[in-house]
Amino acid sequence: MLDIKFIRENAETVKKNCEDRKMKCDIDRLLILDEKRRELMLAVEELNAEKNKINNQIQKASSEEKGKLIEQGKEVKDKLEKTEPELEKVNAEYKSILYAIPNMHSEDTPIGPDESCNEVIKKVGEIPKFDFQPKEHWELGAELDLIDSVRAAKVSGSRFNYLKGDLVLLEFALMQFAFSVLTDAKILKEIAEKNNLKVSAKPFIPVLPPVMIRPEIMNRMARLDPEEMYSLERDNLNLIGSAEHTLGAMYADEILDAKELPIRLVGFSTAFRREAGSYNKDMKGILRVHQFNKLEMESFTEPDKSLDEQNFIVAIQEHLIGALGVPYQVVSICTGDMGKPDVRQIDIETWMPGQNKYRETNTSDLIGDFQARRLNTRFRSDDGKVEYVHMNDATAFSGRPMIAIMENYQQADGSIKVPKVLKKFMPGNPDFIVKK
Repeated sequence: MLDIKFIRENAETVKKNCEDRKMKCDIDRLLILDEKRRELMLAVEELNAEKNKINNQIQKASSEEKGKLIEQGKEVKDKLEKTEPELEKVNAEYKSILYAIPNMHSEDTPIGPDESCNEVIKKVGEIPKFDFQPKEHWELGAELDLIDSVRAAKVSGSRFNYLKGDLVLLEFALMQFAFSVLTDAKILKEIAEKNNLKVSAKPFIPVLPPVMIRPEIMNRMARLDPEEMYSLERDNLNLIGSAEHTLGAMYADEILDAKELPIRLVGFSTAFRREAGSYNKDMKGILRVHQFNKLEMESFTEPDKSLDEQNFIVAIQEHLIGALGVPYQVVSICTGDMGKPDVRQIDIETWMPGQNKYRETNTSDLIGDFQARRLNTRFRSDDGKVEYVHMNDATAFSGRPMIAIMENYQQADGSIKVPKVLKKFMPGNPDFIVKK
């Protein structure tokens, strides 16, 4: 959430930001509630102080004085019983509006209502040319017996799949390759130097996080729309939509030491999403499904280092995707298309020959202190000052790069060439994925 002091001092700017992000937020009402809330908090504080004072006086008072003091105490109690519920009611509405306000976008974020206003920063790699009609990944998956949507639909419903054989091994090869990069300080230093970034080369800590999250913690993360979540009502838990949801909340209500920063985590988990707003979109294959595996990066930094941290993370993403040898473009996401907690969102879109277009495979989100305020995740600097950390989250790999590999590396005979960088992570070091 935004700092209420910032909102008070920059109300018109915050209103404009809400408009740019296509979100309705009643800033004027929030400021009225803020003033009323402060008045009521002060009144409750003064009444409690008076109550304590009277209680202390009663202990020392004579019998004659006690009666008067008890009457005064009752009056104070009556006032508190009226004021506290009013404060509670005002607080509830205040928080409801405050929590609905999106983060402020960065200066270099494009302004626009939807994805049509996203801006391509750069393109890398040549789009491959085929001497045959390239197939979509779901066709290849069916022909090579790698993706079974029919049986999965029988067992679990639409938008579920059985991944099989070498495709499973390819997915875990991708994850192992990413871990080999993210946990190696030497490689990370080379990536930073190549991109002229003065950042720490501290490796990422591998994590297997919980895939269930308490709804109140998910609310504090401010990330996924509740309509997208799978809810386990009996146990008051939700299934996560990405490892970032439990990674980001890992240090909630803690004060970290500045010497620990940056803290970099890389978490592997299964993710679950309803895909509520994507009716009839990407129904075939594994591009948009209810269950998928994902390797997610999460970092916690000092405020003045968070932008460089995001640029570093994007450089890592480019290194990972670039090593696969598939064409991609880096895209700056506009205000109307970016996530609510994001200051700045950068996507990597990879060329999919079967679809004849670029599709998003990686996202990097600079969050600033927006989530940290809600999570109460702070750090203590060397001079003893306590501040909110800044947070970044980003995709290392999900199932989507497999689509890019299948479509870009498909051969005329229907086989799929294994990218050189992944071969050593595949059992038997195969050159091609072929039908068994």
